[in-house]
Amino acid sequence: MARLSDATLRALPEGIHRPGYDRTGTTVAIVHLGIGAFHRAHFAAYVDACLADDPGWAICGVSLRSPRTRDALAPQDGLYTLGVQSEAGLEPRIIGSVREVLVAPEQPGALLDRLADPATRIVSLTVTEKGYCHDPATGRLKSDHPDIVHDLAADAATADQPPVSAIGWLWLGLMARHRRGVPPYTILCCDNLPSNGATVRQVLLDYVALKDPDQAVWAAENLAFPSTMVDRIVPATTDHDRAMIAAALGAEDAWPVMTEPFSQFVVEDWFPQGRPKLERHGVTLTGNVEPFENMKLRMLNGSHSALAYLGYLAGHETVAQTMADASLRRLIGAMMTSEIIPTLSMPGDVDLPAYHDGLLRRFANPALQHRTYQIAMDGSQKLPQRLLGTIRDRLSIGEPIDRLALAVAAWIRFATGRDETGAAFTVQDPMAERFAALALPAAIEKDQPGRFDAEALATGFLGLTAVFGKDLPEDDRFHEAVVRALKMLCEQGSRATIAAYAKLGASQLEDTEV
Repeated sequence: MARLSDATLRALPEGIHRPGYDRTGTTVAIVHLGIGAFHRAHFAAYVDACLADDPGWAICGVSLRSPRTRDALAPQDGLYTLGVQSEAGLEPRIIGSVREVLVAPEQPGALLDRLADPATRIVSLTVTEKGYCHDPATGRLKSDHPDIVHDLAADAATADQPPVSAIGWLWLGLMARHRRGVPPYTILCCDNLPSNGATVRQVLLDYVALKDPDQAVWAAENLAFPSTMVDRIVPATTDHDRAMIAAALGAEDAWPVMTEPFSQFVVEDWFPQGRPKLERHGVTLTGNVEPFENMKLRMLNGSHSALAYLGYLAGHETVAQTMADASLRRLIGAMMTSEIIPTLSMPGDVDLPAYHDGLLRRFANPALQHRTYQIAMDGSQKLPQRLLGTIRDRLSIGEPIDRLALAVAAWIRFATGRDETGAAFTVQDPMAERFAALALPAAIEKDQPGRFDAEALATGFLGLTAVFGKDLPEDDRFHEAVVRALKMLCEQGSRATIAAYAKLGASQLEDTEV
């Protein structure tokens, strides 16, 4: 079978959506750090639509670690398939906005040249929450993070000792431009961080204060960090997906991306060096992203994490399977309406009940095989943004947090690395070793792995100030709600716990013997 490429585009079957512009006439103006599945299903797809009107905004994608994406896309001239899946079937779309893929450890000089190029006007990022080397509880740089320690010690001016962190590369590129008299690029974060533009700004300024303090004032006064809200569900690509795309195209695509029909992108309009005409293609440009960001982080991401931890413990492999569990669906719906929506303050034209209904439909999409285990990764980085802010707001006004506390308890139970049968699984998280050390003394019987003392387990995990800060562990209401839920998970199992929380109101939960 032929490989997808510029040369084979015309041979694709009729009805396959392909780039509506001459790719050879496009100019790279966006460097994207972290060219994973989400970027290719989201920002790169919006840019692809923009290129038909303005060819000056093509993308250079950058892998900061692995060459896998470069190796997959280079023989395809950067082309890949965006497979939009719904109950109506598969709709393949060929995306042509990625003109180049670099691998930072292998091509540091080429990456620095691209960052320093005056044609580069935006550097965007999807490096996941942990990729910013920051403390999620405070939003500040972790100066003792191994990647930051390395980058602070490296040469400040060249790529002879290239950075390994995204923050290090951002600053190296900015300094190269500054020395050449080239205006700084706009830094566009597309990750799920609260106030993501302001957060990345703070992390970078913390880095500059340590790396190059003479430039701290310049950096604070001259760099633009627009905030964004990004929303699209993008499961990991499987071999089954590749086979399905190959059958639709009649050509091989080594790394297609699968996604849902829904996509949302809200962007603060702060681009001193210009931007693509995103508003022509469904992007909301605004002066205040925060309400949309809170809505998405708390309702979608918070609910997604709750579904992932509870669903995995209950034996559900995918999100769609969790939504087929009537108790889980009822529990998540009630968590959104009773505990999350009351914390949100949205513009008058935003219909939160409709957003709630839409999320339940999206989660239940049977065509998306989004694994609960995938969503459950890196929970220590995700919980502060997705769940703990909502909990703090609820506690501040004296309102119940039972369902949210259950989600936290499910994360703790998941983080032990033992399922309910006692079988071990790998916890993928920067703090995984710490989790294992906390779980060990809470184990009840060494010959029956998977049984834990809930009070001991909760006390150990809630002492993680990098996750919970200092305030939440000292709040008796939070501690009691988490212990109550964790005790029920440990003693009765996830299915019985889910059923109980789905049926009972908050006041009933407080009085229930577990």
